[in-house]
Amino acid sequence: MTDPQRYQLSQLQTLEAEAIFIIREVVAEFERPVLLFSGGKDSIVMLRLAEKAFYPARVPFPVMHVDTGHNFDEVLAFRDRRAEELGVQLLVASVQEAIDNGSVTEPPDGTRNRIQTPVLLDALEKHRFTAIFGGARRDEDKARAKERIFSFRDDFGQWDPKNQRPELWSLYNGRIHEGESIRVFPLSNWTELDIWQYVQQESIELPSIYYAHDREVFERRGMLFGVHPVCQPRDGEEVEVRRVRYRTVGDASLTAAVESDADTVEKVIDEVATTRITERGATRGDDKFSEAAMEDRKREGYF
Repeated sequence: MTDPQRYQLSQLQTLEAEAIFIIREVVAEFERPVLLFSGGKDSIVMLRLAEKAFYPARVPFPVMHVDTGHNFDEVLAFRDRRAEELGVQLLVASVQEAIDNGSVTEPPDGTRNRIQTPVLLDALEKHRFTAIFGGARRDEDKARAKERIFSFRDDFGQWDPKNQRPELWSLYNGRIHEGESIRVFPLSNWTELDIWQYVQQESIELPSIYYAHDREVFERRGMLFGVHPVCQPRDGEEVEVRRVRYRTVGDASLTAAVESDADTVEKVIDEVATTRITERGATRGDDKFSEAAMEDRKREGYF
């Protein structure tokens, strides 16, 4: 007699199967997909899922990074090495180049997250991508919690949260007209803890800054920022060496570290399982400017 227990999937197996189904569905349905790949943990997991979705063939679409010019060196080195190992085409849309040619203007405070959006939209139009994979999860931010897995963007790359397509019974509507596109979020139903448990299960390598290490930091608006060429302490901000790690990586001028002794994946999982603050709430200075900061940027075309 067949043992029904043998056919039960774990939580991670269920999430993996859903994500792989979505990735394959997009490749079957869209002419020009691309995966946004920053070298952060979510996009690294996305790339791992894409690798498994088409194994033993290569990942059948390029990856693209919108490089602000303010990234952590460890993350950029990892990004380049991982793309080369997998043999996938890496496209880089440079915010610095956009500033130099006058298509965007750097804000007076020197932060660049906001001006990533026009650079992203220009790159998508240049390469005529119709489906853009992103590693966003619903547990990250309330604006991201509103997103569908297939998230429609109009011909200006903009998102209208009040005009989303239904996804009953996991049926995804990918119909678009010329100039329109779909953002696709296969990790929507994952949590930060799921990501780390999957990293452990698959023995996935991550950039070293995700693990506890000694670093020169200073405190600003209640967060710890690492000393970096684009993030220097101001008058009254004292620099000290603390044991920290990063829960998320992005623009070094806006991404904060957290104090931690978690220097292994097992310790990080224990830490994430007990924290009561989301990773973006704990580490992203740009999301603290207003309650609707993320939704405002997503309406403009941010990923």
